[in-house]
Amino acid sequence: MAHVLSSRARADALRVELPHVADLLQHRRAGEIDETLIDDMVSLFWLEWSGGSLQLTTVGTNICRQQLPK
Repeated sequence: MAHVLSSRARADALRVELPHVADLLQHRRAGEIDETLIDDMVSLFWLEWSGGSLQLTTVGTNICRQQLPK
């Protein structure tokens, strides 16, 4: 059960970081993103590698949109 909670906590932390990561990608500053963060977000299907470039997936884009003020 502790593993599930820690996984949930990690996913929540990643969700908070995703808009910042998206901003870095938009400004072509992917080199500033921690590799562990990239790996975790790729495993959640929020980011993907395409032609050697890192980009948001549709899922990642939708998560960013959910965090916008209403």
